[in-house]
Amino acid sequence: MADSEFEQAVAAVADLTNDPGNDTKLRLYALYKQATVGDADGKRPGFTNPVGRAKYDAWAKLSGTSSEQAEAGYIAEVARLS
Repeated sequence: MADSEFEQAVAAVADLTNDPGNDTKLRLYALYKQATVGDADGKRPGFTNPVGRAKYDAWAKLSGTSSEQAEAGYIAEVARLS
């Protein structure tokens, strides 16, 4: 997957006019982190940080996914929203 296509998809998310909802935002976050960082690392946030915990859990579900697959998933998700 071309990096420029991924970068365009990242930029397109900032231009969305409608809120895609928390589930979609979590999926985009997880795909972005998997594509740019790799597998989730560090400790899972505690119960006093529900947002951080949800983000970590969404990202951790993608463990083992290659960065190319994550980029392709991110691009497809953004295309669906556009």
